[in-house]
Amino acid sequence: MLGSGGGYRVRKILVCGATGFIGRNIAEALAAQPEFEVYASHFRRPAPDHPCIRPVSADLTDQTAVDRVTRGMDVIKIQAAATTSGAKDIVERPYIHITDNAVMNSLLLRAAFEHAVEQFVFLSCSVMYPSAPAPVAESAFDAGADMHPRYFGVGWTKVYIEKMCEFYARLGRTRHTVIRHSNVYGPHDKFDLERSHVVGATIAKVMQSQNGAISVWGAGTESRDLLYVDDLVDFVELAIDRQTAPFELVNIGSGVATSVRNLVEMIIAASDKKLRVHYDLSKPSIDTSLCLDTARAQAIFGWTPKVTLEDGIRRTLVWYEKEFSSQ
Repeated sequence: MLGSGGGYRVRKILVCGATGFIGRNIAEALAAQPEFEVYASHFRRPAPDHPCIRPVSADLTDQTAVDRVTRGMDVIKIQAAATTSGAKDIVERPYIHITDNAVMNSLLLRAAFEHAVEQFVFLSCSVMYPSAPAPVAESAFDAGADMHPRYFGVGWTKVYIEKMCEFYARLGRTRHTVIRHSNVYGPHDKFDLERSHVVGATIAKVMQSQNGAISVWGAGTESRDLLYVDDLVDFVELAIDRQTAPFELVNIGSGVATSVRNLVEMIIAASDKKLRVHYDLSKPSIDTSLCLDTARAQAIFGWTPKVTLEDGIRRTLVWYEKEFSSQ
């Protein structure tokens, strides 16, 4: 964005959760642009090692810490901080996604309002939508719809935070962007089997297999909308640049449902390995099918996904091999 003198108006951006998968990708992408001064919050993990990212240490469940890191962030706040994990924790320990996420987002939203931050971008998710055979629009969720029982806790927590964004947007001081994104994958994803999502877990299993076989949780019939992280980052940049309304809620996804069986076959093929696949029905899985209708994001922001699943898998495997080749 150009300032009145013809040069860039540098905007301070606080990326909360910048040590995590999505937050790190957002922080690094924005730090490469001269019009942004990027600050990255971190707590238990080391700050991102990047020459153009300024680290700030903070426990985002503590009000004093939130006020400290928010003050002076006079333009943008991107909220990617959260307790996240995959199907195993959603099934066995669903409570870990609830309390801390609700607390930190409530404190950040209030601080953004009190410090007159211009824009707050919240990364929600798509777990509140019911399973469907066709792409679902934002209107597919309503309070009377039955959410999948496995997603009850995390889903309603996300909806609560979305409504908090809408509440503060109505007060007129801060613009709010809510992103209901699908299953995101790519560089810096989680690749440990305790916390990873389906793409990260499958890549780790394929690349680490020593016996010519891998085991996949469930029957592999569930289908997911899979989005390469660069496409999500592109939308965040568009939202920062183009949003004028006080509140926007949009789906961001590939618009295609891919079954876990097909995903596993694609990852094995891209790895050039010959592996047998065992589907373990005793392991946790959530048998739903979902993909997102992103027409609203295209109409308002001009966004469409650019990276195919085949290309995204290839890029992620290249990054994985480079990152873990010495381990």
